[in-house]
Amino acid sequence: MTTLPPAVQALWDELQTVREEVLSTVEGTAQAQSDWRPAANEWSVGEIVHHLTIAEINTGKLTTKLIREAEASGALRPHPQELTAFAPLPPAQPGAAEAPPVVRPEHGRPIEALIEEMKAIRVRSRESMEKLASIDPRPLTFRHFAFGSLDLAQWWMLQARHDRIHLDQIRGVKASPRFPEP
Repeated sequence: MTTLPPAVQALWDELQTVREEVLSTVEGTAQAQSDWRPAANEWSVGEIVHHLTIAEINTGKLTTKLIREAEASGALRPHPQELTAFAPLPPAQPGAAEAPPVVRPEHGRPIEALIEEMKAIRVRSRESMEKLASIDPRPLTFRHFAFGSLDLAQWWMLQARHDRIHLDQIRGVKASPRFPEP
């Protein structure tokens, strides 16, 4: 495994910490529990896991796209040694946001497959972190539907924040008094 510069390592550590919490919270969930929704307009545990995986896949694809475009235009710069931290994310919007169609989950997928897919995509995300470690991610930007223009590092920071928000949502679903017994 490649040694990451401090700012990228800190980002990777946060991604890993929250993902371990998500996985430990959902592992052992029965299929009926995975499919159960607290309300018709709320997501199940399985849907949340699928959503997080889709979002991470898309962040990885965005990483590849932005790096390829910068490379093709000659704008790709190496990772600056003096970069010790990335710019913070804009504040979170209050209330729930509706997921764009590209990251909307499917209902009823097997929970074991969802967990395995989530673990597998994290291996590919490590490759994205290693790419991030070799370039300056700050000039590589893409517009987020709610936060506006974010640089590539901020997209990954958003992934960690996003996982944390949905981890709390999973915990809330599982804490519901109507949550099915295993």
